[in-house]
Amino acid sequence: MALAFDDYGRPFIILREQEQKSRLKGLDAQKSNIAAGKAIARILRTSLGPKGMDKIMQSPDGDITITNDGATILQLMDVDNQIAKLMVELSQSQDYEIGDGTTGVVVMAGALLEQAEKLLERGIHPVRVAEGYEMASKVAVEHLEHISHKFTFGANNIEPLVQTCMTTLSSKIVNRCKRSLAEFAVKAVLAVADLERKDVNLDLIKIEGKVGGKLEDTELIYGIIVDKDMSHPQMPKQIQDAHIAILTCPFEPPKPKTKHKVDIDTVEKFQTLRLQEQKYFDDMVQKCKDVGATLVICQWGFDDEANHLLMNRNLPAVRWVGGVELELIAIATGGRIVPRFQELTTEKLGKAGLVREKSFGTTKDRMLYIEQCANSRAVTIFIRGGNKMMIEETKRSIHDALCVARNLIRNNSIVYGGGSAEISCSVAVEAAADKYPGVEQYAIRAFADALDAVPMALAENSGLQPIETLTAVKSQQIKENNPCCGIDCNDVGTNDMREQNVFETLIGKQQQLLLATQVVKMILKIDDVISPSEY
Repeated sequence: MALAFDDYGRPFIILREQEQKSRLKGLDAQKSNIAAGKAIARILRTSLGPKGMDKIMQSPDGDITITNDGATILQLMDVDNQIAKLMVELSQSQDYEIGDGTTGVVVMAGALLEQAEKLLERGIHPVRVAEGYEMASKVAVEHLEHISHKFTFGANNIEPLVQTCMTTLSSKIVNRCKRSLAEFAVKAVLAVADLERKDVNLDLIKIEGKVGGKLEDTELIYGIIVDKDMSHPQMPKQIQDAHIAILTCPFEPPKPKTKHKVDIDTVEKFQTLRLQEQKYFDDMVQKCKDVGATLVICQWGFDDEANHLLMNRNLPAVRWVGGVELELIAIATGGRIVPRFQELTTEKLGKAGLVREKSFGTTKDRMLYIEQCANSRAVTIFIRGGNKMMIEETKRSIHDALCVARNLIRNNSIVYGGGSAEISCSVAVEAAADKYPGVEQYAIRAFADALDAVPMALAENSGLQPIETLTAVKSQQIKENNPCCGIDCNDVGTNDMREQNVFETLIGKQQQLLLATQVVKMILKIDDVISPSEY
């Protein structure tokens, strides 16, 4: 690292401990950054599309995750390189905003970096490359708008939504049940959606899983499932027309907040204290009965004496229910969460048509179903599967499908999948390149070549000849002027994605292009990497 000298020739230090830092400058820095970005994209490339492979990730404490969701893979990879971390954040921002397309966005960014490397080797300045990419991404985003289709859907016509959710599920491990899972996802989103405001609150959809059974046993419940059972084994297992008291106060006598000590020196005093406690419990149970509650759901536990009293007074109860679940139960049943016993009134009770306890298999595992609620704006998707990893992956897949349905409610424009949108954009960007004078023209052409990486990866993962397949589809698109021709990954026999019903959301595709371009632009503009060297 170069030293700086003052007027008298004495060296002085600019960077503290500079001999312990490593530094990469100029083209070397850019090439090293591009190599890191390409390495991450290469990992995810094989996971793209309906025939994409899964990855198995093992955490430091031995937990295993099997997935082909781009954001999850990168999150669990524990990446150390600074540029690789940017790629991880890229897939996460796509996941937060759109929920789907996390693998595609990283593959796209990797392809852009690869093309940029060739341009840099030819001596083109990185800022000019970045500007050319920016122009090309504008052309591509406008072209996507141009080739998109709007479709109408309603509460009675959910088929278009289901077809789009099936496209996102077809690349997952659950694709054999994609029809039923897509229907569950769409029905759940429509149950909680505010169609006038075009808004969906996904927090109202609870995804619960239980090992056992098979994937086909997955069900949608218009209500809430709680992984708890009745506090006493002899309490009724089914309650019709339940009036539910939702409590966050403990079911026990209050304890003074200050430090205290009670001296009991005679048996009579002990008896009095015990009777007082019993009376307190009695009053509590009676208070619940008086307001008309037929079921008590409590955030805290209660001791055996309270449990016994509740049992005797024929008041079923559930204890240790989490705060998030309590909120969902309150939303679903139209009840209010009561923080103090004194505030319990009839108006604050939630109402449910049926509360039942259901046991599974031979494990004596029981869950509580709260159904036929007054306000069915909170729903649960209950997943069954052969093992824990299958259930976790199904949860991630359903989350993607829910996000796709939500995006379609916000903006009902779609483009066709199977790489058709990318091929069409590639043709449009290539045609637009000639209109731009200057060096940016090369970068715009490189952007068009990078767009071909997605259909190429789809063809490769499907076991087709990538270059032959891509050129055949591209020439067919131009010949027929049909932007719906894509890669026939499932070997159906037609390249027309309209006939195959392969749809993707327009905002998801646009976001992919914009995010990938932004990150690549950022990486290209870095020309100096100063990092503490390894000891």
